[in-house]
Amino acid sequence: MKKPKISVIGVGYVGLCTAVGFASKGYTVIASDNVAEKATKINKGIPIFHEPGLQNLLEEAVENGRLKCLINQTEKAVFDTDLTFVAVGTPSNSDGSINLQFTELAAHDVGKALNKKDAYHVVVIKSTVVPGTTQDIVKPILEKESKKKCGSGFGLCMNPEFLRQGSAFEDTMHADRLVIGEYDKKSGDALESLYEEFYGKNMPPTVHTSLSTAELIKYASNSLLATKISFINMIANLCEKLPGADVKVVANAVGLDKRIGPLFLNAGLGYGGSCFPKDVKALIACSKNLGYRLSLLEEVESVNEVQPLRAVEFCKELLGNNLTGKHVAILGLAFKANTDDMREARVIPIINQLIKEGANVTAYDPVATPTAKTIFQNKIQYANSAIACLKNADCCILVTEWEEFKKLTPADFTKNMKQPILIDGRRIYNPETFSKKLKFTAIGLGK
Repeated sequence: MKKPKISVIGVGYVGLCTAVGFASKGYTVIASDNVAEKATKINKGIPIFHEPGLQNLLEEAVENGRLKCLINQTEKAVFDTDLTFVAVGTPSNSDGSINLQFTELAAHDVGKALNKKDAYHVVVIKSTVVPGTTQDIVKPILEKESKKKCGSGFGLCMNPEFLRQGSAFEDTMHADRLVIGEYDKKSGDALESLYEEFYGKNMPPTVHTSLSTAELIKYASNSLLATKISFINMIANLCEKLPGADVKVVANAVGLDKRIGPLFLNAGLGYGGSCFPKDVKALIACSKNLGYRLSLLEEVESVNEVQPLRAVEFCKELLGNNLTGKHVAILGLAFKANTDDMREARVIPIINQLIKEGANVTAYDPVATPTAKTIFQNKIQYANSAIACLKNADCCILVTEWEEFKKLTPADFTKNMKQPILIDGRRIYNPETFSKKLKFTAIGLGK
């Protein structure tokens, strides 16, 4: 049977991983994005972000003609394909609510293309949108522009993604579950059939549900993970006030409980990135509009806002309250390892506060330095290696858990720093080993 042609609207993390994933399995994929620079890079086989495992398959997909990216040509991409994934961005408004301008624009363009098509076409919303969006906003726009009835004239699904940045492409190729929100059974069955062909014998567990329930599942998942992070960070702050307490031991023991599990119980400087902060804010705002207050999530967000500043407090405790003129080394700029993404990165409030306190900051990250330069510009110095970053520093804050940082030894700090003081913000170093060689403290470690 001939494989259906796929179109992908929007080539951010979700869109590009989806496009390359299908192309790598032999599907013809036409992507469209309204940013010319993105499309140009993709058509040259150049990823627009750092993601392990993506580049080689992108190059191969472009070279063999299975993937091409058009510039702002949604109508053409949809018209020339059989099924469309909409993966445009859904940024936050100033009040934390979701901004649907790109989703609505894509829906208008997709609808116009459907108006010109005779064949049945399935539209799949993959962007993270608040409950009710696909049913109450996307569907009416598609019907108005296409002059067709949803269900009979075209199919409509909501198919949330559960990708982790740093392993997003791996998650695309080996999903742990599929959620198919369907307008009707025909739409859902068409999407499931596509995935059955894509995954073959490795088809993940699949949940069929309503459009709104699928949308809520995405937000509920991310909000629960964010809650686990803020919870363990709250326990970490308590451990710091208890002599001999260690949040890592607490988390390891708690995680052995099968009802809880060990994942996302790593205490640190808080969560960041493009998903958790935005999604927690959006769900709080959405619920508020419905007349219900998500007070637990409000506290999750509050804990996360202040958590990164613990690193600055440690600095002041170890160097004295006056940080003016002190040289602070920052190891790690990306919000997590294996990505160059700095959206909502916890290092941003840390560096901003250090600058405010008068400190001189030098930072190093294996891949995120170009992004950092657009944020901090010449307000800080940038090193080209971890060792160079440590040179003559009065204090070092470990912010991102890159593998290369885990290989640093106490001698690397004592030989290169003016004052060998280390603050482990991600708990990657052995406290007993490092405390013997230098002044060491860490998140969630009792004094």
